[in-house]
Amino acid sequence: MSAALTFYTNPMSRARVARWMLEETGLPYQTEILEYGTSMKAPAYRAINPMGKVPAIRHGDTVVTENAAICMYLADLVPEKKLAPSVGSPARGPYYRWISFMGPLEQLMVAKSTGSKLPDPGMAGFGTEEDLVQTLAGAVEGRDHLAGDSFTAADLLVSAYIGWYLQFQLLPALPAFTRFVELHRGRPAAARANELDGPIPERA
Repeated sequence: MSAALTFYTNPMSRARVARWMLEETGLPYQTEILEYGTSMKAPAYRAINPMGKVPAIRHGDTVVTENAAICMYLADLVPEKKLAPSVGSPARGPYYRWISFMGPLEQLMVAKSTGSKLPDPGMAGFGTEEDLVQTLAGAVEGRDHLAGDSFTAADLLVSAYIGWYLQFQLLPALPAFTRFVELHRGRPAAARANELDGPIPERA
């Protein structure tokens, strides 16, 4: 990889997921830490991500935002690492499915964390909370990997998000969830990422 890779982050954010993925790739990258309300909203960074949010990566002239997109983009940069199933393989379907499933999960978790009234199930992307939790638990129950027989970006993203929401007591501590999180958070790349970013403060 000849183009420079820059990672824009704040350690106290979901950008920790992208950090873990970067460490899995083994690619060299530079880190720019942005502060909430100041450098994250400054014109220089808004030129990279007009939303003024992290994470983002810049790879040469290419900018990618959103954890799911960053994970998939980085996985494709290092096919030798097999962080994504090969294009056209049956495992590519569940790979896309469970990475994309984190969108509805995040919608529900944000609503719960802010005390907002949950939308009508017919209108909400996640349906009902019960259906979402049961579907996610069923996906990880008794399984080590979500897409094929080896670790992929789908396992990384899903285990990271489940772990995040378990820590903040927004998801029930089901055995299927805790097992899946513990299985993957022990990876060397996850340990390196956590060492770089430091601990996550406990929720008050």
